[in-house]
Amino acid sequence: MGCIEEFKKLYPDKFATEEAIFGHIRRGDHIFVASGCGEPQYLIQALVRYVENHPKAFFDTEIINVYSFGIAPYTDPKFKRNFRQNSFFIGNSTRDAINKGMADYTPISLSDVPRLIKNGSVSIDVALVQTSLPDEHGYLSLGVSVDIVKAATEKANLIIAQVNAQMPRVHGDGFIHVKDVNFIVCHDEPLLELAPIPLTEVTQRLGNYVSRLVQDGDTIQVGYGGLPNAVVANLFNKKHLGVHTELLSDGLVDLIKAGVIDNSCKTNSPGKTVAAFCMGTKKSYEFLHDNPSILFRTIDITNNPLVIARQDNMVAINSALEIDLTGQATSESIGGTYYSGTGGHHDFMRGALLSTNGRTILAIRSSAKNDTISRIVPALRESAGVTLNRADVRYVVTEYGIAYLHGKNIRERAMSLISIAHPKFRPWLIEEAKKKGLIYKDQAFIPGKRGEYPEALETLRTTKTGLQIFMRPVKISDEPLIKDFFYSLSDRSLNRRFLSKRKDMPHERLQDFVIIDYTQEVVILAIMGSEDFELIVGIGQYGIDEQSHTAEVAFAIRDDFHNRGIGTEMLSYLTYLAKREGLMGFTAEVLIDNKPMLHVFEKGGFDIKKKSDAGVYDLKMAFRG
Repeated sequence: MGCIEEFKKLYPDKFATEEAIFGHIRRGDHIFVASGCGEPQYLIQALVRYVENHPKAFFDTEIINVYSFGIAPYTDPKFKRNFRQNSFFIGNSTRDAINKGMADYTPISLSDVPRLIKNGSVSIDVALVQTSLPDEHGYLSLGVSVDIVKAATEKANLIIAQVNAQMPRVHGDGFIHVKDVNFIVCHDEPLLELAPIPLTEVTQRLGNYVSRLVQDGDTIQVGYGGLPNAVVANLFNKKHLGVHTELLSDGLVDLIKAGVIDNSCKTNSPGKTVAAFCMGTKKSYEFLHDNPSILFRTIDITNNPLVIARQDNMVAINSALEIDLTGQATSESIGGTYYSGTGGHHDFMRGALLSTNGRTILAIRSSAKNDTISRIVPALRESAGVTLNRADVRYVVTEYGIAYLHGKNIRERAMSLISIAHPKFRPWLIEEAKKKGLIYKDQAFIPGKRGEYPEALETLRTTKTGLQIFMRPVKISDEPLIKDFFYSLSDRSLNRRFLSKRKDMPHERLQDFVIIDYTQEVVILAIMGSEDFELIVGIGQYGIDEQSHTAEVAFAIRDDFHNRGIGTEMLSYLTYLAKREGLMGFTAEVLIDNKPMLHVFEKGGFDIKKKSDAGVYDLKMAFRG
């Protein structure tokens, strides 16, 4: 790095006193303040001290920033004649002032802001920024915050830089030469840090579900907050991930250090981690310093949906505050109370949809305030800002599972979201959805533990023919899939399964398969395909007879998947579950001419007793051992 003393000799006028420097600010000026962890804390304090000492120096200046979680003294009511804040994203230190009408919020996708600055729609007269020490060529690095800061420095008439030896030199777009800075204030201090939010059981479960949707070789974007941190913590078993994001966090840096992220499969900027800013801790800032594998670009590049779309296998992972049963989601307000902002949420969720094999994931805790409020609601609250409309949302993930909404009608969406809501609120959501006409008026539901989805029963199995199937309990939202399954069966298969000539499967009958008491009955689906296109290839079930402590068992396999070993594998798994519950055996009714089904039972390892009556075998199958 270059010596600051050399530049003081070359450009002595740039190192004026703070009195002289801030004396150049005029009434009505628009002052951009670099934000996030790049916030120039000392400069802000010095500016406020100047105003305190010179209360009539200037009036009605506008403070423009993106996100402030450090210090924001200009929002104090005593400075209301001097400053008015306008933020593109709401942080903890400014939320109260904005909601009280003492500061302004501009809702906008961050990718649009540099263009507005460049064309003058957003005026910038003064830019307060924080930089690294100059290098031997005289270039200062904007360090951990390039995002909108670069555009502000290119437009401002007056640039005041806090040069801080603790700011890393980061490769990419964030360089500005000493000669282009009007004034320099040398002050070393620790950068603002954003400590990782500790994982909880809830966020760990949620992160585990999201990790199922991330594949080796994907390029990921991870948003801000505790949930994205939990997602990242569940990705250490992945390989060759890439990063194209706005925010680089400690969690992503840890994945880079672990070799999980190597950017080797990226379509654009292969080998490079691309971001616009970093909010983390000192260890991450030190990792960024002069690291050629890290590239910080301006936010109109990182967040440009067309740039994002050119990244194959792009996976955007963001969070939301609330989502309604039709799929509308807000990440920026709770009713009419402004909470955060649009940020890059919309940019990445749109861009990833246009990517080849791209995916978007909306992670949301099922409840808030100690499980007193559901985040899945019948309708968004009045005045809530709709960040993602119904057509934008694909995967929604809570700690209770994954719902895929794309291509589903309103009824299917509502049932999918109810199935991953907090169990405490599911009966309420069912009733509200009925009132709104979103679901069937006679939709059944079993509340409490008896109706709670037993996630622990999910398993992956490989049949004797090498077919990989995912076995899981039935969900309340599976009715459309089960309907398709039954109508795929031939008349012969239907007769063999139900011992009936009836061929219809209306909603009333389908409910018997999806609305079950998990403590008395088990319905297991054999699934092929992915979360966005599940195909049921087999259904197995048993119902417990408490008198004999046995269970009646039955299953059916799609005709085009016969002789693939699915029935054998399904019976094996149902037997395992029944034995685990201490049951003594199975009973079953099988048509005498149903040789394949009889063969499966005979190979199941039971002690079988058969009785025939009117062309039907009555089987009693005792478990061995």
